Amino acid sequence: MADAVLFEFLHTEMVAELWTPDPDPGSGGQKTCPSVLESVGFRVGQALGERLPRNTPAFREELDVLKFLCKDLWVAVFQKQMDGLRTNHQGTYVLQDNSFPLLVPMASGLQYLEEAPKFLAFTCGLLCGALHTLGFQSLVTASVAALPACKFQVVIQKP
Repeated sequence: MADAVLFEFLHTEMVAELWTPDPDPGSGGQKTCPSVLESVGFRVGQALGERLPRNTPAFREELDVLKFLCKDLWVAVFQKQMDGLRTNHQGTYVLQDNSFPLLVPMASGLQYLEEAPKFLAFTCGLLCGALHTLGFQSLVTASVAALPACKFQVVIQKP
């Protein structure tokens, strides 16, 4: 429980710091963009991708890797499994979390829906980094239609 709360606070502070208005009027008003959070998430995902599957046989199929992300990785980071995994069997996967822990605190009002995507950048990087370490190049995007649910679309890039 304490780990989850600490992670949530750390994540919230990272997002708040990176989206703080920049006092320099020539910089566009923001310190940085989601790519910094994605980069941090990518590195964390790489580390988790190295450590979590140590006692697991090597993944041979894309679907096995995505199942690993939905179960083992998600539990390690968010203390719950992903709610759904869908695929078109052509390298595109949609991971559904109906109660994404980083969006739950803002789920009380529709006014936060516009702010939600910046809270998903780190997790997109996390998924992409884990996939990279496990041998799969990917593009990960996220979408939110209703809080606190979100979807992560994972496109595995063929070599």
